[in-house]
Amino acid sequence: MQQPEYVNVGGTYIALRRMAGSEPGLVWLGGFRSDMKGTKAEALAQWAAGHGRAFLRFDYSGHGESGGRFVDGTISKWLAESLAVFGQFTTGRQVLVASSMGAWIALRMVEELHEQDEGGRVAGLILLAPAPDFTSELVEPALTRAARRALDKNGFFEERSAYSTEPDIYTKALIEDGRENRVLAGPIDTRCPVHVIQGLADPDVPHSHALRLVSLLPADDVTLSLVPDGDHRLSRPQDIAMIIGGVEEMLSRIG
Repeated sequence: MQQPEYVNVGGTYIALRRMAGSEPGLVWLGGFRSDMKGTKAEALAQWAAGHGRAFLRFDYSGHGESGGRFVDGTISKWLAESLAVFGQFTTGRQVLVASSMGAWIALRMVEELHEQDEGGRVAGLILLAPAPDFTSELVEPALTRAARRALDKNGFFEERSAYSTEPDIYTKALIEDGRENRVLAGPIDTRCPVHVIQGLADPDVPHSHALRLVSLLPADDVTLSLVPDGDHRLSRPQDIAMIIGGVEEMLSRIG
């Protein structure tokens, strides 16, 4: 496997892997506690290599091969890292392929880039099991009394993970910062085509969440693909095939 490069972003070394190739390129944005060596990211890397397409992937701080502590992470921090890596290691137009929490960061990236008059560099968005605003929309409403006490007393609470032997950790800082980064409060003007792929058997992010997101996007620029037996990971061979198909269709559409 290609060895990672490292870049210092705000005092933390962020690990990344990139391939040169034709544009529009692809940029992978992973989910909460996932990393750039996951099944979907690897499949996209192989596809990009086989088609001579530029491809960039990286780990947020506290994830994978990057430095920093996971418990110090917030949406704002991971967003800043994503913008820094995007700005330094991509040129021209890019399609952001984003999974779960990564979709939230991708939508915030578009907002920030438009404010910097760089929004045209995002040629398209492919959002997989998107979880924008998950802290305020999914985590906070489900907080137990014990979790609330832990947040008040310790500044965090732990929850059993279905994907790791280590528990998921949600900090008070992450939850409070999430409120400041909400994107589902009104219409979302991405100014680029969006393809949402959502499993109907997703136990973590209900499909109603994806439908709400789609309802806030311009109708003429959004495609929604529902996978009847798809889970949150969307990492089965048939899921990967759908994702690659979505990438190919997006690239064909935007030229």
